Amino acid sequence: MTPRLRNATPFEHPIRIYWEDTDAGGIVFYANYLKFFERARTEWLRALGFGQQWLRDTSGGMFVVSETTIKYHSPARLDDTLTVTAQLQEAGRASLSIVQRAFLRQNKDSSDRLLAEGTIRLGWVDSTTLKPGRIPATVLEALK
Repeated sequence: MTPRLRNATPFEHPIRIYWEDTDAGGIVFYANYLKFFERARTEWLRALGFGQQWLRDTSGGMFVVSETTIKYHSPARLDDTLTVTAQLQEAGRASLSIVQRAFLRQNKDSSDRLLAEGTIRLGWVDSTTLKPGRIPATVLEALK
């Protein structure tokens, strides 16, 4: 089932695959897709005007990952260039659900190939106590 997404255009972030990203078989180690997704989410928030450190310093809170699901379709390899997307699926007062995808960037004559896709659930917590809290209204408004 395809999730109903709130915003029509996903944020895109380029990633180059380096030797350190691959396993002994020369393909991207599966857990590294979580790192790629994290980078894209961080850059998405930054593009909206909300750097992670700034959020923590000004609001006393931060996002934490509470749940992930990932489906792998095809491997990426050394020197590949990926496009990793982030798109809001659902927003509540204390959590967000983000749909993320990693695509292998192809040449101009062919479409990009889906490598991995997943849903990441983020919760908002107090950065000192780690107790759940409410996402700042300015962040929620920017995500609409």
